[in-house]
Order: sequence, then structure tokens, then C-alpha cells
Amino acid sequence: MKAALVQALDQPPVYADFPEPVASAGTVVVDVVAAAISHVTRSRASGTHYSAGASLPFVPGIDGVGRLAKGSMVYFVMPEAPFGAMAERTLVAPQHCIRIPDGLDPVTAAAMANPGMSAWAACVERARLKPGETVLVNGATGAAGRLAVQIARHLGAGKVIATGRNPEGLRAAADLGADVTISLDEDDEALQRAFHQHFEAGIDVVIDYLWGRSAELALIAAARAGEDARPIRFLQVGAAGGAEIRLPGAVLRSSAIELRGSGIGSLGLDRLLACTGQMLQAANQAGFRLATQPVPLTEITQAWSHHEAGSRLVVLMATQ
Repeated sequence: MKAALVQALDQPPVYADFPEPVASAGTVVVDVVAAAISHVTRSRASGTHYSAGASLPFVPGIDGVGRLAKGSMVYFVMPEAPFGAMAERTLVAPQHCIRIPDGLDPVTAAAMANPGMSAWAACVERARLKPGETVLVNGATGAAGRLAVQIARHLGAGKVIATGRNPEGLRAAADLGADVTISLDEDDEALQRAFHQHFEAGIDVVIDYLWGRSAELALIAAARAGEDARPIRFLQVGAAGGAEIRLPGAVLRSSAIELRGSGIGSLGLDRLLACTGQMLQAANQAGFRLATQPVPLTEITQAWSHHEAGSRLVVLMATQ
């Protein structure tokens, strides 16, 4: 069969032949329709993600959409190594497959599944978001952040605040449901004032996709917001703004901030898969929006390094 193939961790995948997967006890073969090139997929393929570990060569892709032998269209996650999602066929445990809702386009489902799951899990499982609460999405201009804005609104958030550097992305976040936008291009002093104003007014949940300097300033502003500020559940989801922060211990001692992670490891795979199913159902009903860029499997090498903020590259398999 044809597949994207990682032959070296410092090189993009190539379009190549790879052995056919063979089902055995506890696995099924999935005819893959579409798979998104996500940040997690890229970092696992380069060996830099904390969950990486496959031996070379291997097919990249941790999730996708495809058909089972009986024709059911499913979303699947965590194929059996060395098989991945970016091949004509892959090998998956049946419990790692969920049926996608009727009427939901497979390309849209493949694009939304991973970033939408992260936002849904953060809001529902980790933050226990309640209707009427105020949510700050730190890093709302990328695909995951834009979905987080829509999901928070769908779940009943009373107010959604979106941050980001890209002016066009911030306008898109407002169009998708953000009540307030904050530019991260401000200097530290101006950004601290903007954060302080909103934390003083009351923020209940922070969904953080950036970490780095913006997270530092947000946490410090939250701690300084005063004794009357509400307890804050701060959910750390991504690190696009930096892998580390410098956080004075007094920030946590002097505030009601609950700092939590949300991702692979903070929840079991069964719960993450359940979150994905719930999110896809909501996406189908509520019409969540996410720009997609379909590319054929034959162009995997050229497409691998391409990135457009707020959009999702989705690989279409050669057999489709």
C-alpha cells in the first residue's frame, strides 16, 4: 500500500510503499479516508513529543477518519505501531474507534478531532465549566484556540475572552463568539494592565495554548486581581509560546489559582476518546467552523512543513 513514511527523525515523511496491515486478535484494519497534520503528529514524527517512541521507519499520524470492513465511518486514534493514520490502511484496536455522526464531513471530522478534543477535555473534564462562567482562551488564533472559543460558547460560557498576536485571527475569534479580544503584541506593561482589568472583573477558567511569557503575565495578573477575585481554574494545554515559564511562588500562595494540565496523560485514553465523540456530536449539531486545506497523500513531503494559522492541513488518502 501507499503511505507517508518517516525514515529519519530530522526529515519530513516521504510518499512510499509500506507493508499492508494484517488484523489479528484485538485489532481491525481501517481504510483511511483522511488524517490531519497536527502539531502532535509533527512532533511525534520528529521524536520531540513526550509521547514519541516509535522505531524507524514508521507511518506518522495519531488519528484519522476511515471505514471499517462493514462500511461504518469512524474516527480512530492511536494506530498500532509502526502503522499510522497517514496511509491507505492502518491497524487499530476496536476500542480506539468511534462512529462519527451522520452528516459530518470526514475531512471536517479529521480536522476538528484532535484540537476539538483538547478544548472539550479542558472545558468539560478538567475545568468542569459551568454555564455563565467567564473563559479566557490564551492563544485563540490557531485552529485549537478558535475551536476552544466555539466550544466554550456552546457549553454556555457567559463571556469569552480571546488572546493572540494575529489581528486577522483575533477578528476571526470575535466572529466565532469571543466577546473581547486582547492583542499579545502589546508590551509587557500594557498586556499586564489588560489582563489585570479582566481578572479583576472576574475570570473563572483559562484555557492556555501558549505558556511562555503571556502565561506568566496572565498568572501574575490573576494573583494581583484582589481578594474579591473568583477562584480560577488555569488549564495548560499547549506551549506554542514557550516550553517554560518563571513563576514566583507567591503567585500560587496568594491566590485561589488552580493550575492543571490537560492532555495525553492527564486523562486516560478512554476519557479522551469519549470527549472526542462528544465534541464531534456537538460540532455536527452546532456547526463548529474550522478552515481546512485538503492535500493528497502524494504531496505529503511538500505539505509537511506548511502551516497556516487557524487552518488545518488534512491528508486525503490515494485510494479515495
